[in-house]
Amino acid sequence: MYEVAVTAQFSAAHQLRGHWGPCKDLHGHNWTVEAAFATKKLGKHGMVVDFHHVKEELSRLMNMLDHKIINEVPPFTKWDPTAERIAEWFFKELKKSLPVPPSYVTIYETENAWATYRAK
Repeated sequence: MYEVAVTAQFSAAHQLRGHWGPCKDLHGHNWTVEAAFATKKLGKHGMVVDFHHVKEELSRLMNMLDHKIINEVPPFTKWDPTAERIAEWFFKELKKSLPVPPSYVTIYETENAWATYRAK
């Protein structure tokens, strides 16, 4: 089994509506996204997935969130933008746009706090 991953960073604010603690207030993070891809057989060019394509797609998605209030970006206008839901959103969007679906996406709010969404 081969597995590769790409990481990228963006900055954005969010708040968790109805949360009892300090996360109910608007606050920001320097988020890190890690997207991994796995396959048993390498593709035509000896790759799991082309890093360039992954970076392009991550950049496109991050531009939708970077320096924004995530709560104001669909679908987070209806969902609380928890790290778990942001990871799920990146996973599903990458799955739509790349030839190999991600095996997982991890979102780091800080270097010590993260959430992962993975394929079943």
